[in-house]
Amino acid sequence: MSTITTTSEPTVLPLAMTDGARAELLCVAPDGVPRAAVYWVPAMGVPAKHYLPLAAALAARGVAVALHEWRGIGSSSLRAGRRSDWGYRELLEIDLPAGLAAMRARWPQARPWLGGHSLGGQLACLYAALHPDEVTGLALVASGAPYWRRFRRGAVIGLAYALAPVLATLLGHLPGRRIGFGGNEARGVAADWARSGRTGRYAAAGMDTDFEQHLAALERPVLALRLRDDWLGQAASLDWLLGKMPHAPRRHELVLPDELAGQPADHFGWMKAPAAVAARLADWIAAHDAALVAPARPAP
Repeated sequence: MSTITTTSEPTVLPLAMTDGARAELLCVAPDGVPRAAVYWVPAMGVPAKHYLPLAAALAARGVAVALHEWRGIGSSSLRAGRRSDWGYRELLEIDLPAGLAAMRARWPQARPWLGGHSLGGQLACLYAALHPDEVTGLALVASGAPYWRRFRRGAVIGLAYALAPVLATLLGHLPGRRIGFGGNEARGVAADWARSGRTGRYAAAGMDTDFEQHLAALERPVLALRLRDDWLGQAASLDWLLGKMPHAPRRHELVLPDELAGQPADHFGWMKAPAAVAARLADWIAAHDAALVAPARPAP
């Protein structure tokens, strides 16, 4: 691999959403003009800044990265509460469009790719299904559908999906930090997430959209990286998500512990040593970019 220099600090782009919410978009790029840019959506409750090592590793391989900030987390101007609520609709119709537009404006010459970790990967799939012309392809890390029937100890997980919206309603938000899962999430996010976990199908309150139909029609390429010891991203869970996109060319790979510099190959351990994950993502993107620019062969 040739060495590519990068800027030492991320560029911070302020975002103003159409409903008044604000957040910061962290952008990391190689020096020069990038040919590809990945818009990265974090896992539930994880601030964007925790993916800076991944962004730096991708930039070192020539791929620019824009790190999305979840509404209600990190640099977001909002915090979930009784007077502040939102769901998948706001994320898909307001926040992701604003961030992707900012990335395209920053690197207009770069092919846009969409990627995500865990729930971020799921939202990336939903957005790409609704707006396939806006993305070149999808990159998923430690992701999968939350359908309870696709997990070991699924009955316990199904019970959690039944209780989470009730708890969120009682407290005004889902106290993820206290219960050890995600951040403090809005009631609407908790409801939309739990619904998909109970039914195995995606829907969003306030959106009259058949996500399953759009996913089934998606033809963009997908790279899915699963961590060997990730109980939150089990093989059956990922298969359920990928199965919703039968026309999307897919590549499904397993990341092993010996690739992660001593970190566990689980849901979050890879973030501390993301070089191997970044290498796989960058190589896959480069291969697709090369195919896109290759001259067409003349007909025999």
